[in-house]
Amino acid sequence: MITLDLSNLAKVKNHGIPLKNLKATPAQIGTHLKKIENRKQGFYKIIDENAAVKKIGEFADERAGKYTDIVVLGIGGSALGTICLQQSLKHLFENELNGLSPFPRLHVLDNIDPSLISDFEDLLDSDKTLFIVVTKSGTTPETLAQYSYYFHKIYQKKLYPRDHFAFVTEPGNNLLRRIARKENISCFTIPENVGGRFSVLTAVGLLPAKLIGIDIEKILLGAREMRDSFLNPDFSKNLPYQLALTQYLLAKKGKNINILWPYSQKLIRFADWYRQLLAESTGKEGKGLTPVSALGVTDQHSQSQLYNEGPNDKLITFIKVKNLGPCMPIPSMLNGPDTSFPDGLTFNQLMQTEMQGTIASLTKNNRPNITIEIPEVDEFVLGQLFMLFEGATAFLGEMFNINAYNQPGVELSKTITRKLLQNK
Repeated sequence: MITLDLSNLAKVKNHGIPLKNLKATPAQIGTHLKKIENRKQGFYKIIDENAAVKKIGEFADERAGKYTDIVVLGIGGSALGTICLQQSLKHLFENELNGLSPFPRLHVLDNIDPSLISDFEDLLDSDKTLFIVVTKSGTTPETLAQYSYYFHKIYQKKLYPRDHFAFVTEPGNNLLRRIARKENISCFTIPENVGGRFSVLTAVGLLPAKLIGIDIEKILLGAREMRDSFLNPDFSKNLPYQLALTQYLLAKKGKNINILWPYSQKLIRFADWYRQLLAESTGKEGKGLTPVSALGVTDQHSQSQLYNEGPNDKLITFIKVKNLGPCMPIPSMLNGPDTSFPDGLTFNQLMQTEMQGTIASLTKNNRPNITIEIPEVDEFVLGQLFMLFEGATAFLGEMFNINAYNQPGVELSKTITRKLLQNK
């Protein structure tokens, strides 16, 4: 069970929120839910699309054992969720296991830096590689450039594109759909009412996850459970609303920077995924929250000085994992006055204790902070977390009175880039 601890907000003098102010009536929550429904967004509905999950499963079964590598060609919302799924749910050194894993290695090429493309050549055996091309519009120039490059590689080797490509894009008659029909390439759908940064629970994230052995049905089960919370008009049971209201009320007090600080190596890419979700959804009309990711305990030694004694303009959200994994004891050979390690101390206990110390120091320095506690990092919990933060972001859009689902600033950049390319 995921819990949200807001108690430290009441302990922060002048910069927090009295807990009595963290409340909402069923009517208030219902009004926001109605506004979200009226925007006809599908991020909390797509998790019921069993046909899409079945198609992914059939494709994975059909292609089992054919590839040593899966390469995702995509950027932004077409890549960050997949990176998160791999980091969170697979062995942290999966790609370095040198064939010991029964599943293909997964690589996400989310940039067009020629150094990245060139260096990746040293890993690539295109004969045994599946390229998953992900672009919602089917016109993303970076992704199409990557596709063109690797299609040429496949063509040079006289391989069949249908055996080495899969497309993930929106329905209709865009460029990728036309290529898919011509080359008989399998094509998976991103629903039109799901934006890229909300698409991790579609084929965008689920297809590569399934191919590398992740239980996607369990992810969706977790997402459905959190959706029940998202749709609940009872404030005490609606965790997404509690999180959004906390962010909104602190933003009104000038806390416009949101730090997401998981104390788990497996969740740092989740924090990266959330950066896009929060930034692109709320940054409009002179409003918005600036997301920053941090990692415990690493960033105690790189960022915490600023958070303790710098400008008091931040909300810090910790993610605490009760079960961090295997119990790893610290040998007692270094115990002494300089270390203060008690006998029998484990890395697990040390990490939890350092988190407690970090939270206590921030609270003592009157820095607003809250804690999300999860039992462990697995498929079910990660599905819950995706829906928790997507739901909270949807509520934030209504609280700020903005459209959380468009990105006019991004589109302007794309338009200018296309004109510059045409001029060249």
